[in-house]
Formats: sequence, structure tokens, C-alpha cells
Amino acid sequence: MNYLRSIVAVLSILLCMSFTPLHHGWADYDQTKALDFTGIIQSTDYGNPHAVIKLKQGEKIWTVILAPVSRMTERGVTAEMVKKGNSIRVVGYPHRRKKAEMRAESVFVKEAKFELR
Repeated sequence: MNYLRSIVAVLSILLCMSFTPLHHGWADYDQTKALDFTGIIQSTDYGNPHAVIKLKQGEKIWTVILAPVSRMTERGVTAEMVKKGNSIRVVGYPHRRKKAEMRAESVFVKEAKFELR
């Protein structure tokens, strides 16, 4: 019986460890350089692990990493709000290496502010 518990414990630990590399931190985003701009949504992926939009600001297309869908929904941001063609204001931080990527801390939809963090 103890042998079986040991095997289950080891397998549980290995399973948890196998998902660790898939999760990422936010260290790749430069929190000393806040971005704040409004643009038109070009495409949306309202899915997990994070919702992502492509946002046209001027002549540049940004990849904007939003929060997980569960957090977006609980904070009031629906898929309808971040659909293609909508205007949205994003406030967040640029990626340190990827020139056109940012992580959004908050979004403004029709003047309503939604905190994503």
C-alpha cells in the first residue's frame, strides 16, 4: 500500500513539473516603459491561456497580450468588446525583445476602464 502511495506521489509531482515550463512570467515586459494608446482591433483570439488582440495604432500592428479569459469575463470584458473592428485603448508594457508586442495592464472600452492584472 505504501508502495502505491509513493508511485502516485511521484507521478503527481512529475505531472505538475511537466506543466511548469509552459507557464511564463512577465519579466520579458519592460515595466519602466508604460505604453498608452488607442487603436483599431484587427483580429482577436479570445481564448486561453491569454486573450490576444492584434491592434493597429497608426501604421503599426501591435500584438497585445490580455488576461486569461476567465479573468476578463469576471472583470466585465466580453468577447464582443474586443472583436475585430472595435476601437480600444490599451495601457501596458512593451516586450523587451519583440518590438511590436505588449502586455496590457488595463483596457478602456468606450471610456470604461477594465483592470486586467
